[in-house]
Amino acid sequence: MIKGFSFQKRLINITKMQKQTYDLVIVGGGITGAGVARDAASRGMKVALIEARDFSEGTSSRSSKLIHGGIRYLENLEFGLVFEALSERSHLFEMAPHLVHPLRFMLPVYKDSRVGMFKLGLGMWLYDALAMFQAPRMHEHLNKEETLERMPYLDGTNLKGSYEYSDAYMDDDRLVIETLRSADLYGAHCVNYVEAEGPVYNDAGKLIALKCKDKNSDKSFEIKGQHFVSSVGPWTDIFAESLMENWKPIMRPSKGVHLTFSKERFPLDQAVVMAEGGRIVFGIPRHEMVIVGTTDTDFKDRPENVASTQDDVDYILKVANEYFPKAKLQESDIIASYSGVRPLVDDGSESEGKTSREHSIFSDPRGITFVTGGKYTTYRHMAEQTVDEVLGQMPVEVSMQWPRTQTYAPLNPKVTSESFRWSQIKVDQWSEAHNLPLEQTKKLVDRHGPEAKEILEHLKNYNSVTDPELKLWLIEAEHAIANGMCLSLADFYLRRSPLFLSYPNNGFKYLKELSQVFEKRLLLSEEQLESQINALHQHKQHEMSWANS
Repeated sequence: MIKGFSFQKRLINITKMQKQTYDLVIVGGGITGAGVARDAASRGMKVALIEARDFSEGTSSRSSKLIHGGIRYLENLEFGLVFEALSERSHLFEMAPHLVHPLRFMLPVYKDSRVGMFKLGLGMWLYDALAMFQAPRMHEHLNKEETLERMPYLDGTNLKGSYEYSDAYMDDDRLVIETLRSADLYGAHCVNYVEAEGPVYNDAGKLIALKCKDKNSDKSFEIKGQHFVSSVGPWTDIFAESLMENWKPIMRPSKGVHLTFSKERFPLDQAVVMAEGGRIVFGIPRHEMVIVGTTDTDFKDRPENVASTQDDVDYILKVANEYFPKAKLQESDIIASYSGVRPLVDDGSESEGKTSREHSIFSDPRGITFVTGGKYTTYRHMAEQTVDEVLGQMPVEVSMQWPRTQTYAPLNPKVTSESFRWSQIKVDQWSEAHNLPLEQTKKLVDRHGPEAKEILEHLKNYNSVTDPELKLWLIEAEHAIANGMCLSLADFYLRRSPLFLSYPNNGFKYLKELSQVFEKRLLLSEEQLESQINALHQHKQHEMSWANS
């Protein structure tokens, strides 16, 4: 029996997919699809999930990497959305303590700010109340002097003061992988790089199978199911049109761009909320970097073609330098940019910024349920509602056999709140036992909690390596291949590690040694390895073409 969520497990799952009829077949391996797979499988359903690219390659690895209620949605009177998000934030602290971390936010107020101190103060009380006063810390009002003492780089001209409040940051791509690993433990068959190419209907017009292609082998096959779920985010209209002729577009995709900086170049100790012309731009410090973004503009092209432009970069730099003129941030200070497409449902709003972040779940009588829109923070609840909707489409005697959601349990049974705290206490001991410097051992524990102890065992393969940072990423690569269904260098650099976004020259310093790990573990030919290296460089050229202009 193959253990781990590995490339070998992927091949086994593809073989199984050709022989079984599933209770539920899910198309889309972002956070929503992963959540639906985990929820359905945890109830005992027989589940398959396919993703045309890598898991979380679309919107789910290109977010602001925040778990938050959305303070700005209060202004739109979306109290239900904020309450739902804050409730889910509390659950995620317990479900994934190694991936979701409390973070303090500062919201400066200036004389010309659109929302004044009094109104903002009311919003802060409402935000804490909607969180049932269970935030890591309650909000706090600061005067001008206190504000500048805590954030000295901030522009003090016409500053009246600020508010601080609590939310959280997270590792968005790894949260998807951990959710899929959990679904796998419950028995779901999940695979990446398998594309749905077309529907198979029976004589009654019901969808009974999907024609698929394994993009690694170019082999085609069919997956049979009793019911199907579309969770493809901004590709919803495109996928739906491939299934049915009478589809009416429902999406209003919105482009979001972020820039990353080193903590040394932009030393933020806490997050800051920067208001600009009705938009919100965050400055977010996290483990390895500072993220600044996002933009919010309508996007008409295919989602896979999204990329950062010079205008996007100029806009974000302009906002950051208006709030932090002493930082004097320049284009040359940017480590990386990343862009994504939000799967917003068109509600007729006058602008993309006003379009609701509420999700939409509905079923077609031909046997498919669509789920789209929503916030990353609410993915677990959205998945629960989706599976409930699916069960509502089944005969009562069938749907009644499945229990309610089982998804409040920790994503990784090895990582509970208690075991995560225990692993942080063990950092010194594990550092000494494995001869890995404390800094690198702490990074590993912060990212994986007690599972870091198992990952450290891979160090025995790299006794001759002297660079401790390289050692860290070599064993991270081993873990990603064995337990993250990581099939390529791009998968690793972009979605299993922070190398591309946070390291000088996007971490290409370690490309040669990491290539050797992938070549050995995935049994790659010289030609295949060269293709993977080229794909990583092509991504950089596509995403960061502004850097060469």
